[in-house]
Amino acid sequence: MKVVVAVKLKPGVLDPQGKAIGHALEGLGYDGVTDVRVGKLIELDIAETDREKARSTAEAMARRLLANTVVENFEISLP
Repeated sequence: MKVVVAVKLKPGVLDPQGKAIGHALEGLGYDGVTDVRVGKLIELDIAETDREKARSTAEAMARRLLANTVVENFEISLP
């Protein structure tokens, strides 16, 4: 079963990569961009047919490895 884990920095956590991209976009003439935040999108194929078990497994993976829950939030979706 396909599972997607979206990992984003928590609000208030500095995002130097996002700042660098914002400055680069401004240098390319895109002046309307006021903020850029960078995250990760992780696609998993889990050998599970039950949606809730797949979600639970992905959540355990995210908490243990995929996200640093001190500075990042994550969302799980099953497309």
